Amino acid sequence: MLLKTFGWSFAITVLGLALAGVLWGWQGLAIVGILSILEISLSFDNAVINAGILRKMNAFWQKIFLTVGILVAVFGMRLVFPVVIVAITAKLGPIEAVDLAINNKAHYEELVTSAHPAIAAFGGMFLLMIFLDFIFEERDYKWLAWIERPMAKLGKLDTLSIIIALVVLLVSAMTVATDVAHGGGDKSATVLLSGVAGLITYLVVGGISGYFEDKLEDAEEDEDEEAAAATPEKKGGGTGAAVGLAGKAAFFMFLYLEVIDASFSFDGVISAFAITNDIFVMALGLGIGAMYIRSLTVFLVRKGTLDEYVYLEHGAHYAIGALAVILLITIKYEIHEVITGLVGVVLIALSYWSSVVKNKRDGKPGAEGGAKSEVASGV
Repeated sequence: MLLKTFGWSFAITVLGLALAGVLWGWQGLAIVGILSILEISLSFDNAVINAGILRKMNAFWQKIFLTVGILVAVFGMRLVFPVVIVAITAKLGPIEAVDLAINNKAHYEELVTSAHPAIAAFGGMFLLMIFLDFIFEERDYKWLAWIERPMAKLGKLDTLSIIIALVVLLVSAMTVATDVAHGGGDKSATVLLSGVAGLITYLVVGGISGYFEDKLEDAEEDEDEEAAAATPEKKGGGTGAAVGLAGKAAFFMFLYLEVIDASFSFDGVISAFAITNDIFVMALGLGIGAMYIRSLTVFLVRKGTLDEYVYLEHGAHYAIGALAVILLITIKYEIHEVITGLVGVVLIALSYWSSVVKNKRDGKPGAEGGAKSEVASGV
């Protein structure tokens, strides 16, 4: 299981480090290794969140997530995205932006850094919505019950998460965005525009994926009801529709996963500039780390870890909430990436420990059998 799931990650690591050593020597090899560790530490909570979504998909879409998805994650977000940001903010053509990234690394880093308020507002709002929708939802299992019980009651107001997110965005625009360290000056309008764009992106992609997921569940329920009383000829009639709906649902959930991954990668890309401003070294190091996060996601799904340790998703979502706040704060203030990474790791570690304690208390150290069926029905 371990080799099957992480085999490609191990192979890419060996090839990536060898390539770094050949092209950039021992210093390049060390930087690529450091960036890989940085990406893994910053994105571990991403793997838990992704696993919660990916387990709803079939084996085909899990493979798409590991193949096409990793190409988007590595080349799209770690290589192309910073160049696109520079092209947009500096009003340059794509070729000019690439030339700048290769031949004038210092100025390229400066332009990417000046775009940080827009990036942080977009990613912060998207991640904040993920956290708010989680915390306001009624769940069978409650980790921090003193927070989650009253929040679930408040969550009966459908638009509450949107209202809170907009209030947070307004406060951010009126405080941390008024005198920005990155790029200087008042970035309130930029933060407002980018934050609203992040909110709209979440509502559109999440809404479409949720719609098709609901349609799929309804179709499966109808098929089960029809199959109970149908003739053998009728039993085969509805299969095509269910398969079509499954494909649409999985496709939009895949898009949702990619946007989540993009939001998580913002802090990693910005933090990487503290180590190197070479876009190819950065893409290689962060790409190796992203590959491990993808493999870890699939590993958690195949092992049923989220079913066995029922508070892991809670810890990951609290880490997302913390990351959203950190991103918004970094619009003006610099927060070391070690702190960002540790917050997520500590919250997930505490949720894992709480899950172990619960399993022992319930007499289910492996959380097998009953716990899995309960989670599948409610969490």
